[in-house]
Amino acid sequence: MAAAEQVKDQAAQVAHNAANVAQRTVDNPWVERLIRLGYVARGVLYAVVGVLAVQLALGAGGAATDKNGAIGTIGAQPFGRFLLIVIAIGLLGYSMWGVIRAIMDPLHRGTDAKGIAQRIGYMVSALSYGGLFLVTMHYLTGQQGGQGSGQQEWTAALLHQPFGPLLVGAIGVIGMAGGLGQLFQAFTADFKKDWKLGQMSEGEKKVAIAVGRFGLAARGVVFVMLGFFVLQAALHVDPNQTKGMDGALATLAQQPFGPLLLGVVALGLVAFGIYSILCGRWIRLDSERL
Repeated sequence: MAAAEQVKDQAAQVAHNAANVAQRTVDNPWVERLIRLGYVARGVLYAVVGVLAVQLALGAGGAATDKNGAIGTIGAQPFGRFLLIVIAIGLLGYSMWGVIRAIMDPLHRGTDAKGIAQRIGYMVSALSYGGLFLVTMHYLTGQQGGQGSGQQEWTAALLHQPFGPLLVGAIGVIGMAGGLGQLFQAFTADFKKDWKLGQMSEGEKKVAIAVGRFGLAARGVVFVMLGFFVLQAALHVDPNQTKGMDGALATLAQQPFGPLLLGVVALGLVAFGIYSILCGRWIRLDSERL
């Protein structure tokens, strides 16, 4: 029993030390600026994806694309290179924030089942946006080949492993659960607990919550679809069943009332982009700062 208590005390001390390191890290003003720029960069990418999809739904050009495509679209604009440099810095900051949230837990999500699931999600986010940082750097250095999202490639690689279909199926179910979690957040507006509500006016709160709800709902729908595609790839042992965000948006467009469905989800993605930009201003970077 004494040994068990000692191990428990040591674990608590390690957690306390990690929390202190996290606190000091996010208290650094340059780190905070980098993280907040990361939210803005994420928002810009989603807004571009949404605007292009709205144009497609209206028959005014546009395209069903993903965040990789948004990076290419931004790079093609006037001053695109400068914009991509800013985006790259922001993506690096947001990826770093994912690692900090996952390992150091400055938001005190804890170690229960819900907290662990959230922290795993933060690490997945860190890897995802780290990959987008590399994509942006490829554009900036003129290496525009081989920048695809690689969903089908990694699915094919996993499917050929022992128990591969089970693993891919589990990833698909987890992805769908993540999408449902975002829909739940949209319904409950649970996300507002991470904002500096005390520094917001009542009008700002109402607008931010409404935009966040619409945006998270749309993103949740897309994530459920992405997880479903991965699950289908596992069930049919066919990596071609896997699709990215561009494939999800194109699938919506092909359904009955497709332009309407696509338009609503696309507007929601624009709303999520705005919500993310608002997070760059109002998000709390620890659970105690108001």
